[in-house]
Amino acid sequence: MANTSEIKNGLCLNFSNDVWKVVEFLHVKPGKGPAFVRTKLKSLTSGKVVDNTWPSSHKIDIVRVERKKFQFLYKDDSGYHFMENETYEQVMLEEKLIDNPGLLKEGAEVDVLFDSSKDLPLTMDMPQFVEMEITYTEPGIRGDTATNATKPATIETGAEVRVPLFINEGDKIKIDTATGSYMERVKS
Repeated sequence: MANTSEIKNGLCLNFSNDVWKVVEFLHVKPGKGPAFVRTKLKSLTSGKVVDNTWPSSHKIDIVRVERKKFQFLYKDDSGYHFMENETYEQVMLEEKLIDNPGLLKEGAEVDVLFDSSKDLPLTMDMPQFVEMEITYTEPGIRGDTATNATKPATIETGAEVRVPLFINEGDKIKIDTATGSYMERVKS
């Protein structure tokens, strides 16, 4: 057992008969009253996201997880399929357990988190940034750069991302996988 002072983003814990991953947390010390920890938790079995508040120094049950490197193979009706590069073992994860699945490109290296006590795959973590090529976007309107205007663009996986007006088809861009937003254009 641990207490709430050990909570951090990405921590997995047992709560309400389920395994949850901490998406966000905030330690609050009000001027009057006791301190508390406000969290946003994502269920690793159902994908449901809930807010929860614990008093400071409350006991929590941390789940030991192992990270293993896997390669994304393909997506079908049953889910997303990954293969471990050393043992060629394959696992499948449902779409609801993956954040921003539209940013997964075949052959991408990802971390799959396993519950170490049950050897059960829980979720998948992508790299912080991915580079994708723009396959379709409308041309930018000349002279419309006074504001931070954006336009929709389709990337090579078929997902849609908002990009600045100067981005054209064929450009490579860097995308933040946590938010699914444009970061910068990649130099060729």
